[in-house]
Amino acid sequence: MPVGPFSRRKPLRVQPFFGFRNTERLLVNARAMRSREPVFVKRSFWRDFRTMAGIYLSQEVPGLMVDLEYALPGGRVLRQSATTGPEGYVSFDLPLSPGNPTAERTRWEKAVLRWRDSDENASFETDVWILTPGSQTRVGIISDIDDTILETGVTGGVRSLIRNWKRVMAQMPSDRVPVPGASSLLAALGGAPADNTDLASPIDSATPEARVRPVFYVSSSPWNLFSYLVTFKRERGLPLGPVMLRDWGFNRKTLGSEGHGSHKEEAIQRIFETFPHLQFALIGDDTQKDLTAFGRIAGEFPGRIAAVFIRAVTGAPLNNEELHALDTFERLGVPYWSGSDYAEAKRFLRGAGLDLEGSVKSLVRTASRGE
Repeated sequence: MPVGPFSRRKPLRVQPFFGFRNTERLLVNARAMRSREPVFVKRSFWRDFRTMAGIYLSQEVPGLMVDLEYALPGGRVLRQSATTGPEGYVSFDLPLSPGNPTAERTRWEKAVLRWRDSDENASFETDVWILTPGSQTRVGIISDIDDTILETGVTGGVRSLIRNWKRVMAQMPSDRVPVPGASSLLAALGGAPADNTDLASPIDSATPEARVRPVFYVSSSPWNLFSYLVTFKRERGLPLGPVMLRDWGFNRKTLGSEGHGSHKEEAIQRIFETFPHLQFALIGDDTQKDLTAFGRIAGEFPGRIAAVFIRAVTGAPLNNEELHALDTFERLGVPYWSGSDYAEAKRFLRGAGLDLEGSVKSLVRTASRGE
């Protein structure tokens, strides 16, 4: 959405999003924009509002050639070029022929993106971080963001969004309220970090923490909020990982409930297909059809879900699709927990000794309509 005063005469920047790879493919997305990297420091209401408006009213750059460079062990370098589309997005799907084995433990690797600004007659590059699940890893985590780890107050579509507009348009990450217990639960599920986070470093340069188990995020928030969400997670001690966001438009489809479940379902399917050797613990809430999406995933990938955690936010009774999801969990033996307090969910984890690599059935209650 190329618009006005917030984007004019800004440098040409390519914002990489966290990528991920298996032994055969490396997947990376990025977006070209004319903007400076946002600085999320609380100053005044109107300056904070201007920062957030500048994020949403970004000037995308179509038709830009971007080069990806990834170094294999032993010195061999793989390269791929791609051109940004109408909204400035560019995607790379780099074959790692004849294959690139992963380390035993999960880690972050680095690739490089390069581009040229013809207006400035200058070339630029930036690092992009690649999450690489370890060959000995058996379980990963896939978590929603809004109302699962980050309180939004937006549970009723467009009207609710209007009521909570200050949260969306004027609050810095340090002002946002994390869901109580989310950081502790995700830390327990993901495992201990290397404790090398530098909160003062730019998004593109600070080395992410490598958790024992890889953590992925799926969300219906727009890609514009990538840096914002990374900053929030760093400040709150939440694990970092690839984020599957949406291309957003200011219309009923993206601001309402339509499409939330399908976007998350497609993103989860892509993760499952990329890492067929992993089981996944799925974490969501009851505001955006997460339970329904998780139920369909369980049916499509039997034996691949280690556990399901659903945070109860609305207190609404389950509909037929959600009841069908619970039936699917019970039929397939998928452990399931739902409640408003993550401390209760963590007690199940603690009681099981955090044994995510072995049996997880003792972590949570088996799904049933009465629990």
